[in-house]
Amino acid sequence: MFSEAVLDHFRNPRNAGELPDATAVVEVSNPVCGDILKLSALMEDDRIAEVRFLCRGCTTAIACASQLTEQIRNRSLIEVRTLTAQAISDALGGLPAATFHGAELAADALMALLKNLPGTMG
Repeated sequence: MFSEAVLDHFRNPRNAGELPDATAVVEVSNPVCGDILKLSALMEDDRIAEVRFLCRGCTTAIACASQLTEQIRNRSLIEVRTLTAQAISDALGGLPAATFHGAELAADALMALLKNLPGTMG
């Protein structure tokens, strides 16, 4: 059911943990399944210099959160604004409809983060 990329990110999550000096911290949840994702980012020179996540959720939610951090770390705000749930899913080898909510949760967290960064309009 899960791709090797999903299993790898689930078993070895990248950028998991707290980010004490974060510029912005957001938390989003999926009320249907109960997944919760907390995303923290440190901005430097209009770039996401560092990013961390904490996730309570299913295998796919954790894998998507990990993949998201890989896709936005060291990238400019302009670059990350275009990231979608589908792009997160594609980077993990494609998610079936039953687990796509993990990618949507990660994309929702990114949109919330962009709205909460100083000097951005979301």
